[in-house]
Amino acid sequence: MTNLHIQSVRSPFDDPRLASAAIGALTRADAMGLLLRPVTCLDDSAIQRLETGMAEAGIGRSFLAELHRMPCSDADRLSTLLEKINEALDQSPAPAHEWRALQGVLGVELLTRLLGISQSSARRYISGSRSTPDAIAARLHFLAFVVGDLGGAYNDIGVRRWFDRPRERLDGNTPAQALGDEWSPGDDGPGRVRDLARALAWSPAT
Repeated sequence: MTNLHIQSVRSPFDDPRLASAAIGALTRADAMGLLLRPVTCLDDSAIQRLETGMAEAGIGRSFLAELHRMPCSDADRLSTLLEKINEALDQSPAPAHEWRALQGVLGVELLTRLLGISQSSARRYISGSRSTPDAIAARLHFLAFVVGDLGGAYNDIGVRRWFDRPRERLDGNTPAQALGDEWSPGDDGPGRVRDLARALAWSPAT
């Protein structure tokens, strides 16, 4: 599912702030389907792959121009820029890439159920024969990050099952039920689902 498998770190990415900013940006990009090749080392090449994916999705053009000019040896400036890139990724749905990434993990049936749309509509959006509406793109972007969080703990089968298992922290509802109908990422139910997925980074028993 993921193209992000950090096994080693090279200077200057051993700087804690820089490592955190870089991993944050790479994790978001991977969840969005923007990392087209595996990343196993946190180094200059990882940042180049981040640049390539963002450029293809048309995200953060001004940041990318600055990133391209900036030497990786300048840890403080690079950390600040990667933090801005993190925010840009968070605020930039990329449905053309996210449809592909999420369809591969969730399958069309579960994905469309979570999004609250028909499979026929999804297929038109996936094929590009119809533009993804903003409201659906926002839900898709939200789900990409939820699935990205889950991917740190589960394989694809586990991720799919997670959405239909009742959770005490959701008052006995499943994550799919907690999303609700016609939901928006800013609603309470989706917020609780996102928090539950994020908690997996700290507690495997979530």
